[in-house]
Amino acid sequence: QVQLVESGGGLVQPGGSLRLSCAASGRIFRLYSMGWYRQAPGKQRELVAQIFSGGNTNYTDSVKGRFTISRDNAKILYLEMNNLKPEDTAVYFCKLTGKSSPTVPFTDYWGQGTQVTVSS
Repeated sequence: QVQLVESGGGLVQPGGSLRLSCAASGRIFRLYSMGWYRQAPGKQRELVAQIFSGGNTNYTDSVKGRFTISRDNAKILYLEMNNLKPEDTAVYFCKLTGKSSPTVPFTDYWGQGTQVTVSS
């Protein structure tokens, strides 16, 4: 079973920076993508940034130029967040899409989330 654990959230002032990490454990036979999502109070969960197995990345418009997604290997995912704004306040979730063996379909695995609060 694949498990994901996020870390690095916290309270930061507007204009500040944070680096989120997501550590994956368990067997990953084939990786499709890893990504960061966020959910603010009263809002739907939304994609923030995504990185595919080949290295291509995708960002939501509101974070382009401020956030950078990267991956050490199939086991550690990062989100470097700069020039943070109050509207970035949310719980940030890590998601991995992959398969644990050749005979199972691609599956989405989620972490428990880490709170990011941007406030003065």
